[in-house]
Amino acid sequence: MRIYTIREWESLSYGKGEGQIPELLAARLAEVARSSPLAGSGGQGVLEEHRKHIRARGVVGVIAAPQGALEILPKIDVVETDPTARNAAIRRRLIHMLAVALDLRIDLGRVTELDSQRDTLLEILIRVFAEKLTEAVRRGMPRQYRRDEDDLPALRGTLDVTRQFTRHAVNPSRLACRFDELSGDIALNRILKATIGHLSRASRSAANVQTLRELGFVYADVTDVRPAALRWNEVILDRTNRTWAELLAMARLFLFGRYQTTSSGAGQGTALLFEMNALFEEYVGRMIVRCLRGTEFSVHLQTGRLFCLTSEPDRRGLFQTKPDILIRRGGEVVHIIDTKWKRITARVDDRKHGVSQSDVYQMMAYGHLYRTSRLTLLYPRHQGLDGSPVVLARNRITGRDTILETACVGIGNVAVLMAELDELFRLDATCPDSVMA
Repeated sequence: MRIYTIREWESLSYGKGEGQIPELLAARLAEVARSSPLAGSGGQGVLEEHRKHIRARGVVGVIAAPQGALEILPKIDVVETDPTARNAAIRRRLIHMLAVALDLRIDLGRVTELDSQRDTLLEILIRVFAEKLTEAVRRGMPRQYRRDEDDLPALRGTLDVTRQFTRHAVNPSRLACRFDELSGDIALNRILKATIGHLSRASRSAANVQTLRELGFVYADVTDVRPAALRWNEVILDRTNRTWAELLAMARLFLFGRYQTTSSGAGQGTALLFEMNALFEEYVGRMIVRCLRGTEFSVHLQTGRLFCLTSEPDRRGLFQTKPDILIRRGGEVVHIIDTKWKRITARVDDRKHGVSQSDVYQMMAYGHLYRTSRLTLLYPRHQGLDGSPVVLARNRITGRDTILETACVGIGNVAVLMAELDELFRLDATCPDSVMA
């Protein structure tokens, strides 16, 4: 199976030459992409079909059909210059972002060993999941006691008197028993079995398929349940099986999830897709939580929920707001950050740095509603911003003591990102009431 790799917003022309994709395969991949909710109402939100090429949008991941697969990587600048090594480095950075956003413990050193230069993002994540699950089942599958009933030759548990004297009144050799039985056929194991089955069909790696087949034998006695019918709310994680929480999170990643969707169209393909806007927001938010841990500030992601308008006369709220990141000191909001997965310019002749007018209006509304004096639009750093400070511009909102900043942070290196976030929270010379030093 041929695998094609491009970056978001890049195009791939039709043809059979180097760097081209057969038109029939492109059409089948686009059909799989259209089945994703991320494709939007027009069906072009993941892949755009044009007369001579297909074009990726701001969604990354892997789209696979029986004849081939398309891997879409984010535009993350890394130091590697060789195309193969650069793609491998971007995969590792993307996996790190997913690990942080989803509270997964994924060893990036181990990812390097998994031949990230050859395998796609999907195959790497499948292998990580399969290895973690193999290690976990070796320590023992989680089991729970469940109430059962059976007619036995000897008493087990308690006697069901009613059933005994109605069903076995003339045959006292059988006893109607009620008892608790330790069973592995529970909601958690059914979810993991469904994930194994799904990944077995999605993987194109012989090594992954073999490992998943072996895991399938371990779960042979667990009931098969369709992903849509799985009962996630019945999963009980306690001190006896808390180590399975990470595997449950990975199962949700493959089957459903906030940032992605796994979809199939009449058995013709599968897709593991992530919307970079949402992933960047969650990743940066959680890294900010780490940065400010142990300080007097608390970080709140996707909260606030104040309304822009109040209707008359019923006083109902309209147009609810939900800032990406709220930073509080005590009960006071001192800083609002909104992340934008866009590339901005550092050109000195563009005082707006490419920031959209609608984003400015949105931040002005946040400043008014939440009564904070510091607002930040936070973008990813790219090579065009090398040498630029973290805060590219600081502007005062007309008629108010509120500063709106345009800032950027690099996500190609964790140490650099943490240093830049630390610098961001120490920069506030003109608003002393909200200094984060």
